[in-house]
Amino acid sequence: MRVGIGYDIHRLVEGRELWLGGVSLESATGALGHSDADVVMHAICDAMLGAAGIGNIGGHFPDTDVAYKGVRSGELISSVRRLIERHGWKVVNLDVNIHLEKPKIGRYLKRMIKVIAELLDVDTERVNLKPRTCEGMGEIGRGEAVAAQAVILLKQ
Repeated sequence: MRVGIGYDIHRLVEGRELWLGGVSLESATGALGHSDADVVMHAICDAMLGAAGIGNIGGHFPDTDVAYKGVRSGELISSVRRLIERHGWKVVNLDVNIHLEKPKIGRYLKRMIKVIAELLDVDTERVNLKPRTCEGMGEIGRGEAVAAQAVILLKQ
């Protein structure tokens, strides 16, 4: 068994959709990035790659590659899952902290869990998402950014 950790943060700007956990949220701002900038999915990708010992998301999907411009992060998760499976690994469980001041995301969590579980080919009870605010502190607390950190357990 191996454990991996992933982290991602993106600036929030007007004029972009906010994607978290493969779900589009109602929001006045969205995350700025080369792809859909879904910090939850990016953190999960990095956690999987790290646990399998095969690099990081930037190495596999560089933001300089036009092929990934605007790509939905669910495609990245699927690619990483296939890659780790080729190396003999399977997801056991996942735990994710989502750091965002607003919008409140409680009503989206079940949909996010369902999407992520399907992409990882695990039961929904193996995916845990925890929304967090920063109590008005820092760039996340001021509504300028969104971040996620993921911990994953893989087994062979």
